[in-house]
Amino acid sequence: MRYVSLDLETSGSDPARHQVLELAAVVEDTKRPRPLAELPAFRRLLVHPEIVGTPGALVLNARLLAELADPALGPPAERCTPAEVLPQLRAFLVAEGFRPDPRDRVRFILAGKNVAVFDLLFLQQLPGWGTIVKSEPATIDPALLYLNWRKDSRLPSMAIAKVRAQFEDTTVAHEALADALDVVRLLRPFYEFAVYKRVRGEE
Repeated sequence: MRYVSLDLETSGSDPARHQVLELAAVVEDTKRPRPLAELPAFRRLLVHPEIVGTPGALVLNARLLAELADPALGPPAERCTPAEVLPQLRAFLVAEGFRPDPRDRVRFILAGKNVAVFDLLFLQQLPGWGTIVKSEPATIDPALLYLNWRKDSRLPSMAIAKVRAQFEDTTVAHEALADALDVVRLLRPFYEFAVYKRVRGEE
């Protein structure tokens, strides 16, 4: 199976009011995993005439704001407007072998931490979502795989999942590409571990 691990950095938590500042995606093939550094990767900074945000989100994304404010920081090819980002993502996915459906939409399985309840809501605000690119209805969130059903009162955060996965670095980068790669790292141990078979005593 192939899936797209996608992460956003935003200026706040309200998709109707706040903006996507950064979008990154990596393509993973579960049958032929590559070294993380070799995975096909897509990253864009989204340029806005002005940015509306919450203090916490703006402080968290100070690095991105500095990069957006200074055109000399970062490759120019990684900058685009909100109207350009999904056409560019579509072109990236087509180049990686994803084929448009009969309605000319490139569809893919979406993976990410909280992707269905956060990132997807922001994606739906971007021009072209649902018409040129669209995710499948079901999404993949690694949190469920690191849930302690007896002790947890909520799904684990990315940081807790990294601790339970015994990663050497358990910090969360809050950088879209790094976080998208961390999702792949969290999912990979389960490619050879069929949980449903273990439950049935078959492994």
